[in-house]
Amino acid sequence: MRQVLLVIDVQPSFSPPDWLVEGIRLLLGTMPSVATVERHDESRTPFQRQLGWSPAPDDDSLITADQIFIKHGYAPTPETIAHLKALAPERVLVCGIQTETCVLAAGFALFDAGLQPTLITDLTVGSSLDRSGQLGIDLWRHHFGHLVSSREL
Repeated sequence: MRQVLLVIDVQPSFSPPDWLVEGIRLLLGTMPSVATVERHDESRTPFQRQLGWSPAPDDDSLITADQIFIKHGYAPTPETIAHLKALAPERVLVCGIQTETCVLAAGFALFDAGLQPTLITDLTVGSSLDRSGQLGIDLWRHHFGHLVSSREL
């Protein structure tokens, strides 16, 4: 099966647990990989004004993916989606930080682009609202249906 790994916002601002970073690194090299990094630019996304918090303006990915895309806000950029579509995968495996927000936003963008988003359930961490990620996993199952664990890959 042709698949691509999409890693969402595994960067210092979000304090990812070591097990998440190591688990994702084990998948690198087994398929094409893309990572996103969320950077703060208040003129583009009003994190500070609306939430009183923002990611760093200069964060970098903790994952050495084949391709890294910078984004401002929750969803992947159109360039990220275009790159993934050009790889023509049968499914896009998604993992990373904030299962019920940024990861879910990636799922919607992938779905709307005609791709098959598939969540790697044991390689995702929720926001401070639900660090377990279970809320995001449940929402993913409801909206997209496709879930796997890293052991199944």
